[in-house]
Amino acid sequence: MPGVPAAPTALLGQAHATPAVDLLKALESDPGQGLPGGEAERRLEAWGANRFEHREAQPAWRRFLGQFNDPLLYTLLGVGTVKLLLGEPGEAWVIWSVTLINAVIGYIQEHRAETAIAALALAVRTEVEVVRDGLRQRLDSEELVPGDVVLLDAGDKVPADLRLLEARSLQVDESALTGESLPVPKGTAPVPSPSAVAERSGMAYAGSLVTAGQGRGLVVATGNGTEVGRISRSLAEQVNLSTPLTRKFRGFTRTLLQLVVVLAGLTFLVGVARGREAAEMFDGAVALAVGAIPEELPAIVTITLAIGVNRMARRNAIVRKLPAVEALGSTTVICSDKTGTLTQNRMTVQEVYAGGERLSLDRLWPGTEGRSGVADPLSRNVALQETLLAGLLCNDARASHREGLVGDPTETALLRAAETVGLDRRAALEDHPRRDAIPFASEQQFMATLHGDQRILMKGAVEAVLERCSHQLGADGRREPLDREAIETAVRAMARQGQRVLAFAIGRAPAEQERLVHGQLAGQLEFLGLQGMLDPPRPEAQAAVLACQQAGITVKMITGDHLETARSIATQLGLATGRPVRAVEGRDLEGRSEAELRQLARDTDVFARMAPLQKLALVKALQAEGAVVAMTGDGVNDAPALKQADIGIAMGKGGTEVAREAADMLLTDDNFATIEAAVEEGRGVYLNLRKTLAFVLPVNGGASMTILLGALLGLELPVTALQVLWLNMVSALTLSVPLAFEPRPPQLMSQPPRSPHQPLLSAGLVRRVLLVSAFYWVLIFGVVLGAESQGADLDLARTMAIQALVLAQVVYLLSISQVSKGSWQQWQQVPLLLGGIVTALLLQVVFSQTEWMNGFFDTEPLSSQQWLVCGLAPLAMVPVAWLSEKLCPTTGVAG
Repeated sequence: MPGVPAAPTALLGQAHATPAVDLLKALESDPGQGLPGGEAERRLEAWGANRFEHREAQPAWRRFLGQFNDPLLYTLLGVGTVKLLLGEPGEAWVIWSVTLINAVIGYIQEHRAETAIAALALAVRTEVEVVRDGLRQRLDSEELVPGDVVLLDAGDKVPADLRLLEARSLQVDESALTGESLPVPKGTAPVPSPSAVAERSGMAYAGSLVTAGQGRGLVVATGNGTEVGRISRSLAEQVNLSTPLTRKFRGFTRTLLQLVVVLAGLTFLVGVARGREAAEMFDGAVALAVGAIPEELPAIVTITLAIGVNRMARRNAIVRKLPAVEALGSTTVICSDKTGTLTQNRMTVQEVYAGGERLSLDRLWPGTEGRSGVADPLSRNVALQETLLAGLLCNDARASHREGLVGDPTETALLRAAETVGLDRRAALEDHPRRDAIPFASEQQFMATLHGDQRILMKGAVEAVLERCSHQLGADGRREPLDREAIETAVRAMARQGQRVLAFAIGRAPAEQERLVHGQLAGQLEFLGLQGMLDPPRPEAQAAVLACQQAGITVKMITGDHLETARSIATQLGLATGRPVRAVEGRDLEGRSEAELRQLARDTDVFARMAPLQKLALVKALQAEGAVVAMTGDGVNDAPALKQADIGIAMGKGGTEVAREAADMLLTDDNFATIEAAVEEGRGVYLNLRKTLAFVLPVNGGASMTILLGALLGLELPVTALQVLWLNMVSALTLSVPLAFEPRPPQLMSQPPRSPHQPLLSAGLVRRVLLVSAFYWVLIFGVVLGAESQGADLDLARTMAIQALVLAQVVYLLSISQVSKGSWQQWQQVPLLLGGIVTALLLQVVFSQTEWMNGFFDTEPLSSQQWLVCGLAPLAMVPVAWLSEKLCPTTGVAG
């Protein structure tokens, strides 16, 4: 568009490394005047609004039709259509109803549309103060364009990517974007390129929050061009990965469909070749197809997963997508965020060094065991008292009745430490009222305050404080020469434990002085001491990590925080048993080959300073190694990796909406221990699914193979297609539902995770299905032929065969259920199990004894003597059930 400069993409992409004056020139903007109003409007029209463009969600009708996208359902739809064309609309509608039921269940399961990109837009949309035509004005953030000059104040949300032009004690919370647990001091100087987002001190990124100070920034990127926008694009391009369960069902479906087509064709050809009518054998082929396809299985799986969802909810894990329940049970690697998940998300002073003495803070807590038998360190160490008092007075945090301590996490930790050892902040401020202050700035790396008794206090980075000290305060309160070597030794010891170390110093101002002057601080102060702090691990997280390791699950820490801090927390949590923690930074992943990245992903325990795309690459590398990956996260920067992982786990309390919408599961307590509990529930769900397969598949195998055997032997069809549908959708569904409520067996978490490559039907399960199916073949043929030999017609013989089969299934169900294992916990399931059995038996009575069912399903009422004959089937099933349990036990995850 004429008059609108082309967006200098290359320059803006390196905005963090470019002097601000060059960016102002490239964008034709002025730091004091901003853009002219007309020019801003032209740029808005040319470059678009400051919002994320994303793909429209699929309409509801298309998502519903997508539920039919399955080869097995295609087959049933085709069979129903042929039945309709042959003049049998009743059978056609029954077959179609099966596919409709499955589609409705699937649609309900996946009804929530993906809204992660829309949540990203909400994450950054806000009102903003800008300078245009030399005047300050408030605008909607969507109206911002590159070249605008934005004013920032504490509490503001950064509306776009800004190159800072001014920064006065400016600190920005970038945790949602970088994972850095503390607010970051900002300046205006360029930083070298390349550098991680967390290290770009001259930039303020869209979606971050100003926690302190003021600033002025030049807009260099809006909408999809921002760092958050890059995440938006990667989410839009991301495809939802299938879970291990859906992948196995897809493979099972392909194999089964091929087998069904071959067997149905064989049934038709063999029957015709043996002189049967083509129409009759087509019905036989249809019956075999309907019998072999486990159309009730999707409904059973959905019910089983839904029960797992409810159980997880009771343990503080909310599942958004049903297949994630089973995926948790097969997890082999958990990639966990550090802050708030493995740690308490609260900075806490751990150690204090003063007067030549290094003490852990618990030694100073009144009434704790740490002080047992030890003289009170506060009473004998003046430097220690002054160090803690300095942390209380040289501090901008405040107490709020509603919110507790409010302010920078580091400063609230200092207040908490001082109050813990008995210092009273209100009394201290009354004794030493503040008269002036030099606020913290990234360029000077310290804060200083002047108090009513002319006391000067300073806190800041160790180097910044030490260079202004000539002496130190001893434990006895006397002035001593500065022992820099001892101080630096203490600093290194604290840093090795992952602590953030602050130094404190004291000085005296002349009696008449009212204001602090930078120059008078140089070399005139006495060093007081050090305070080392970190975000401590959750006590329960260590036990959860150990439980995961005993279950064969590897736990890896992925964080945006500092390497040494992360390494220290990982050591305390026991992430690497019997060896040092292996840790790398995100920059170490750059330029690696795929093979190198996969090895690094496999062998490393801690990944620090990770950028969003690096987290995504790490998850992909682990998956390429064959791992089933669970990924936790709470920030915008975690969203792509959450979506890529086999199961994404977001924080329900402290997480961003973007992370929640990209995830499969939410933790309502933001606690790693909840993940371990959810994994246990997931394993229990998979175990119940295996029981369901062991129960349902022989019904399909028995019914379908009797039809094939009948064709091979030239006999009448032992069951019809509609009768097989009744067995599959009513009888089997009713009897198998109680299996979904089975409790977890003890010691489930002592077993290693099953291999993600293990097929849905293991060798043991196949043997079990074949054994029970063969028994059903014999049972059906035996009853049909026996009844016919006693003068019964074919419809009556078929009815007796179906009733005998259902009664045998009851015995088989009891052998699979944990009720048969005998503990009190399992016997609590008896009412539900009996309810399912009674319901199935009542339905079978309706099936054979009511006139309208007889007309529809071609059945006949049974006499008491015929019911008695059918009742012999359970006795024959007892040894078969015992042998099947020996072939493939139903109490373990393997098999």
